[in-house]
Parts: sequence; structure tokens; C-alpha cells
Amino acid sequence: MNEHAGHDHGGHDPHAGHDHHEMMEKDFRRRFFFVATITLPVLALSPTVQGWLGFSATFPGAHYLLFLLATLITVYGTWPFYKEAVKALKRRVLDMSVLVSIAVSAGYLFSVGATFAFQAVDFYWEISTLVAVLLLGHWLEMRAVRGTTGALRELLKLIPQTAHRLNGDAVEDVPTEALSVGDLILVRPGEQLPVDGEVVEGESSLNEAMVTGESKPVDKRAGDTVIGGTINGEGALKVRATKVGEDTALAQIVRLVREAQDSKPPVQRLADRAAHWLTIIAVGVGLATFLFWFFLGNQPFVFALTLAITVLVIACPHALGLAIPVVTTISTTLGAKHGMLVRNAHAVETARRITTVIFDKTGTLTRGEFGVTEVISFSDKKEDEILSRVAAIERSSEHTSAQGIVRSAEEQGIDLPHVAGVQALPGKGVRGEIAGAQIHVGNRALMEEIGGAIPDDPRLSQLEGEGKTVVFAAEKGTVIGAVALADLIREESREAVAALKESGIQVAILTGDSKPVADWVGRELSLDLVFAEVKPEEKSMKVKELQQKGEVVAMVGDGINDAPALVQADVGIAIGAGTNVAIESADVDLVKDDPRDVARLIRLSRATMRKMRQNLVWATGYNAVAIPAAAGVFQPFGFVLEPQWGALIMAASTIIVAVNAISLRRVRLTAPARNGE
Repeated sequence: MNEHAGHDHGGHDPHAGHDHHEMMEKDFRRRFFFVATITLPVLALSPTVQGWLGFSATFPGAHYLLFLLATLITVYGTWPFYKEAVKALKRRVLDMSVLVSIAVSAGYLFSVGATFAFQAVDFYWEISTLVAVLLLGHWLEMRAVRGTTGALRELLKLIPQTAHRLNGDAVEDVPTEALSVGDLILVRPGEQLPVDGEVVEGESSLNEAMVTGESKPVDKRAGDTVIGGTINGEGALKVRATKVGEDTALAQIVRLVREAQDSKPPVQRLADRAAHWLTIIAVGVGLATFLFWFFLGNQPFVFALTLAITVLVIACPHALGLAIPVVTTISTTLGAKHGMLVRNAHAVETARRITTVIFDKTGTLTRGEFGVTEVISFSDKKEDEILSRVAAIERSSEHTSAQGIVRSAEEQGIDLPHVAGVQALPGKGVRGEIAGAQIHVGNRALMEEIGGAIPDDPRLSQLEGEGKTVVFAAEKGTVIGAVALADLIREESREAVAALKESGIQVAILTGDSKPVADWVGRELSLDLVFAEVKPEEKSMKVKELQQKGEVVAMVGDGINDAPALVQADVGIAIGAGTNVAIESADVDLVKDDPRDVARLIRLSRATMRKMRQNLVWATGYNAVAIPAAAGVFQPFGFVLEPQWGALIMAASTIIVAVNAISLRRVRLTAPARNGE
């Protein structure tokens, strides 16, 4: 009965969802302990239980006390279910709350009749234990649901309550919610950033692990973007606010998690429909049971009515109500812990059936920045020497290729010599002097201009054939080497592709880049399909073509140029949600820039759906056997399911479903997802 797990949709109060779930959890906990406490004397006073345990505890008026205690349980304990049943009936829906209300009311009224009107065994102890188990189940469910909203609360704790706003040279402390876009903020060492922004002045390193999953501190200087909630390191920063309030990365992560809680996969709707039909079946079978045994079986009124009431009590499908929502909640929480924010729970159901994963290239399989892939020497100088000279000359250039060369040299720890007389040569390259020798760095046109003959080396043809940018270096007019650049492939991409292929999934690349570049990435990663030179508006068509061939497609991209394809795909996955979480077209946002999380998502999906199927089979299987048994179908064989045993089996099924759902927490998402899991 997942209606109790309702969510707040009004306003922008990020605490509202948490407060609602906390209130519901406390309410069910309070009612459970009250009912459980009263159920103990109900059990002790029940003639049936006394008969089982072989003792007698009776006194004048004992049956009236039993009636009074059971009345308290029926009214106070069952009240939340009555309220939900009324709402459901107004919507013309027969859900689990309706069946719970019917079962408890029927059992109670029959027992009242047995107390005051006719001679019969009462159902007081059965309905009391039934209500106690139902309340326990819902209390556990609320705790599980609040586990996810608790994660929202922890995220919100990352935002400091106050900020140091700069007004000229003056520093004023203001509430974080009072900040506006464009405000200049001072962030002192060790403090958390109050909003998203851009560094205006200062240098420091930031711990972004809680937002992006990046374990190493990230260096920040003027011009770099920073994320609210991250922790400043050793230096003071002046930051200009670019996003405040609901627009910040952290606020949108909160929103995404809340959306995931509100969404229901098709299996949930299947469970709701099952409960609808089970209610009809239970009432129908209960009525038929009474009519058959009373009119055709010529059994006493009390016998026939007892079997009918037993059918209603046993059919109460609380296990079915827990089968899906608890699994969904735990799955969503588990995904969030691993940096996977599921915006649409339908994606979790679909991901297990994925047969093809399509990756965007730039920023997804690659780092989205130029870097050196090869260095070729045409002289007696080593590759490191060539790279050091080229990087030293390019250091003052703002060109993307130049910055990539310098960055690669720094990453390799190569010392750069002093350069004098640097001069840019527009459209061709740059020149300067190192230790008195003139160095030219640039393209083929520059080499021809200075009379430098480029060797006829097959390696050059291969590099250019792969679509890489080749920069040549000449010393005193002689070409001494070449540096090849490309958008660097992430190391994680190799593992991601290998894990997906190992689980029997076809992997493709979809990019607007040139065919040589796309083919090079395809060869490097051993991809199955390469779609190159595809315009943004054509990307969705490529996805649709694969779907028309029967493929279940996941699209992984940055959510901007890839938006149409993300929407078209069976599962749209936006990568790098820590810096751009407002990607409305994706079903799942990966917080980290790590394509390996796609394989982890599929593993989570398979584990989640396995638990859902197990729970549905158990819940519906139990009812399929218990209802006819309670109706007396097996009576000719000498077996009739007694009410007390029916209640105990129902309670056991509920507990088994809850424990089975909770066991999902133990799943290991780091292991490779194998097909069919």
C-alpha cells in the first residue's frame, strides 16, 4: 500500500518530503507499539491461543475485556487504512487499503456477533495480530523511504547557512538564501561554498567528492567554476555567484532524488492492478465460500461464515504491497550512494534489458580536452626533448592545441626550458629561441615557409589518417620532430566497454566528429559500431534505427547536443551530472564523469528486478494457494486452513518480502554485469 509513502509536491521546500516521511514513520511506529502492547493481552485472553498453549486464564467479563481491547485496535490501529480506503473508493480503485479495511472490519464484526449475539469462535486475536503486522510492515517501509529522503537531508547539510558577501572592501555575513546571481562572495580556507560560481580571485584546491565523486582535491584559480557544497582548501577565494537557490547543482541533485522517489515503474503499476483484482477475487471467493458451504454444503451458518471471513483475512495482500516500493526505494538509495541519480524509476526496470549502449564521444568516452598521444623524433633528440621544446614555445599561446601540449608535458613531469623572443605566426604556428637556437612550431605550411623538409614517414600518414592534429617542430630550419594531439580517451572508457561487452551488450559510438577520429576511437576501444559525422538532429534517428531492429538502446551523453537521442533511447543516461544536473532529457544522471557507471547501472537494474520478481512471485503465489485452502477446497482431503494458521502464514510472507527487499543492499555494483542476472 504505497499510498502511505506519498510525497510533497508543493512549493520548493526541500525539507518537506523528509518531514512528511518522518511524520508518517512516527505515526506508524506509535500505532504499532500501541497495538502490539494491547495484542499481548488479547492473545492471552483468546480461548484459541489458550487451547494451543494448554493454559486457562478466564474470569468474569473476560470476553468483554477482549471485545474492548480489540475495538481499540480495530479503530485506532486500522485508522490509516480506513482513510486510504475511502480515498481509493472515491477514485473508484480497489486497492490494498480497501481489502485491509474489509478484512479487519469483517473479522471484527463477526467477533462482536460471537460476543453478544451467537455462539462462535471469535476472530479478535487474528485481526489484532493482522493489524500489528500491517503496522510493523508500514513502519519498516516508512523507515526505508525516509532512508532516501535522509540522503536529501544530508545533501542539504552541505550548504552553509550563511555566506560572506563582499560589498566593496566590506565583508557582510548574510543568509545563503539572500544571495543573488552576480554577488561577490569571500570563501575562507576550510569553508564550504554556499552557491555555484566562478572564481574571480585567489587560488586553492577544493574537495568535490561529496558532489562529483572526485576523490582528489581539484585545483581552482581565476576563471574556474566551483560547486556549492564543496569544501575549500588552503587558500581564500573570491567567487562570483552564477547559480543560487534552486538552480545550484546541489539543489538540483536534491530535486532529482525526489523525482526518483515519486516515479513508479511498470512493475509497480502491475502490483497495483494485481491488488485491485485480488480485492475483487477475495470478496468474490469469500461470498462464494459462504454461499456454497451454507446452501450447498449444508454446513452451519457459523462454519460457512468462519471460512468466508478466513478467506478475507488471508487474502489481505500486504506482502504484495511491500513487494515493489521497498525494493524501488532501496534501489534508488543504493544508486545514489554510487553516484547514479535515477530520475525515472522506469529506467531501472528497462536497464536490465539493454542490448546496445551508445556513447557520445567528446566528454563521455574522451576527456573533452586535447592531449599528446604520440611524439615522433626525426633527429638524435629523444621524444621527451622534442616535447619539452614544443611545450616551452607553446606555453604563451592560448590555442587549444598549444594548451594541450603544455598540459601533457606538465602531466609527464617534463621540465620546460627558458624561451626568448616568442612570436605568434597567425594560422601557422609560433617561433622563439631556446639556448640561442631558433625554434619553429606549427603546421605543414609553416615548415614549407621556412624550407624545412618533412620526412616521408609512414607514421605521419597514419596519425593524420586517424584525424589527429600533427604539430611539427624545426630547429635552425631543420624539422626535428612532430607531436600528435587528439581528444584523449578516458582510461575508464576501456574498462567500461570491456565490462559491457563481457555482459553480452553491443557498444557503439555516436559523434558529430570526423570519420577518421571516430574510427580511431572505435579501434582503440574495440567498439562494435561507429556512427561518425552525425548532426545533433540526426542522432535520434540513429537510435531509432537500432530500436527498429529490435535493440533495447541506452544512450550516454552530455545531454546538450545529445538531448534528442537521450529522449529517443529506451534509457537516456547523462554523464557528469555533478556539473550539469539540469539535464531534463535523461532518465539517469551519473554524478561522476565515469562511463563505468553504465555497467554498474545495468547490474543494479538486474539485481533490482530480480528482487521485484521474487517478491511478486512470493506474494501472489502465497495468495494463490492460501485463498482456495481457506475457502475449503481441500476439505474433501481432510484439510481446511484454519484462520489462525492463515494469519501466521500471511505475517510470515510479509516479513519474507521485506527481508528479501532489504537484502538488495548487499549487491556489489563494482563486479561486471553478466547477461541474464
